[in-house]
Amino acid sequence: MNSLRGFTLIEVLIAMAITTFVALVAYSTLSTVITGVDSIRTEARRLHELNRAVDVISRDIRQLTNRPITDEFGTQVSALEGGPLARETLAFTRSGWHNTTGAPRSGLQRVAYYVDNEQLIRASYPVLDRASATEPREAVLLDSIDRFEVRFLPDIEALRISRGVEIDRRFWEENWLADISRPGAVIEPPAAVEVILEIEGWGEVERLYVLPAL
Repeated sequence: MNSLRGFTLIEVLIAMAITTFVALVAYSTLSTVITGVDSIRTEARRLHELNRAVDVISRDIRQLTNRPITDEFGTQVSALEGGPLARETLAFTRSGWHNTTGAPRSGLQRVAYYVDNEQLIRASYPVLDRASATEPREAVLLDSIDRFEVRFLPDIEALRISRGVEIDRRFWEENWLADISRPGAVIEPPAAVEVILEIEGWGEVERLYVLPAL
């Protein structure tokens, strides 16, 4: 008659060790896969936000109109101004402001772009000629912004394009502002605007906009 033999303690311990090892390997693999998926989703979300922000900026700039405004201090401001010395990095008047509610307002709108706490902000004003109590509506377009710069080209003839885009930056200006020594003076919009965004982990994104003759 055959007798049944149970597992020895050593065999049980070996089996438990193998099971534990297999479980750890499986968990590590699953954790790596989940982390990779989360990383891909995060980058995809950031790419979507970047494309949306560039679309908004592009739409606004392409609807630029030569309409100076009056700010809350009663000072006349050019249709477009910007640069490190300006109040906002880029501010201008645009057309095409949709009026879906039929409110008694203009179809023109003043918008401004600047960085605050590493966030790219788009500010829009409800009226062109502002009173002291006029407050803009601010929207965050992008996070993790390391740098936001704008350059201005006075003359379209200085823009050379051949086999792609070859930009001669010798004639570009960092600031686009009216002569402050002349109260009420305004400056005509430039011929082109270059927008540069430096995003953490992604590097630089550049867009060049040739403005319509106004």
